[in-house]
Amino acid sequence: MVDITSIKKEYDDILNQLSDPELISNFDKFEELSKRKSFLEKIIEKGKEIETIKNRIEENKVMISANESPDLTSLAETEIAQFQEKEKLLEKEMESLFKNNEPPSGPQAAIIEIRAGTGGQEAALFAGDLFEMYSRYAQIKGWKQKVLDSRPSDLSGLKEIIFELKGDDVFKKIKYEGGVHRVQRIPATEKNGRIHTSTASVAVLPKPKKTEIKIRPEDLKVDTYHSSGPGGQYVNKRMTAVRITHLPTGMIVASQSERNMLQNKENALSILEARILEKKLKEEETKMSGKRKTQIGGAKRAEKIRTYNFPQDRITDHRIKKSWHNLEKILNGDLEEIISDIQKSGLD
Repeated sequence: MVDITSIKKEYDDILNQLSDPELISNFDKFEELSKRKSFLEKIIEKGKEIETIKNRIEENKVMISANESPDLTSLAETEIAQFQEKEKLLEKEMESLFKNNEPPSGPQAAIIEIRAGTGGQEAALFAGDLFEMYSRYAQIKGWKQKVLDSRPSDLSGLKEIIFELKGDDVFKKIKYEGGVHRVQRIPATEKNGRIHTSTASVAVLPKPKKTEIKIRPEDLKVDTYHSSGPGGQYVNKRMTAVRITHLPTGMIVASQSERNMLQNKENALSILEARILEKKLKEEETKMSGKRKTQIGGAKRAEKIRTYNFPQDRITDHRIKKSWHNLEKILNGDLEEIISDIQKSGLD
């Protein structure tokens, strides 16, 4: 049985902590307390529903004891039975909520990089399809999405796109998407109806917390240049694009997705922080295991993990050797079954 009294006490304590003006300077602590507050509010709200049901049961018991009329007594007895069933259901819901919906652990944001591989324009179109698939899945999950950088191709494809997803269990869910994705289909530009095979690579990086990666300003070389691609004359007239070189590692990142240079710089720094964290995790893994793994946290870059076969309306994940049908539905964001099956397989 959930102890509502202790839940309310913890909730009040969190409210007091959140009202402290100094807390705003500790973003990680503020974010942690805010998530816990939202979680406790769900429990408390369910407790209020149960309390209302209990009061209705007591009101009907008073009506029965008054014995004013057989009809009212019969109605009260029927309502008591109904309310008792509802009370049991609400208590089970509360128990389930308390057990299964503890605030999520691990990274709650991820940076995804999609790049067109072999296949020319068709590969770029496929990269665009993958981006749309993850965008729609993010909408279904209620995650927030932000494009950090992109390089469109002709025919509305994507040579490359880097974007951030933020929300509960983001990295836990999306990390399995890292690797080479292969598509087999007849391109729109193919006149003879031949099936082409193209690829796109996906890298999934955990986004570091503000305190996890420290980058010194003196370690950065920042260049600005004219943005290219969609945006018209406004974008191309101004030096809004940003390229950052991290001198200690030689990493180079860029962003031109925003019209504001400062926002592009912030986006580029987000990409850089994620890549530095990935490098750090790989180095730690090497020390612990004595050998370098090809992937940390799902960011595989060379392994072919999945094939999207349009003629057979089938998608196959080669890591767990399992296939699913209805490609259109999957590309519209219905990824939950696939991700769930991969999680159950113990791929980690």
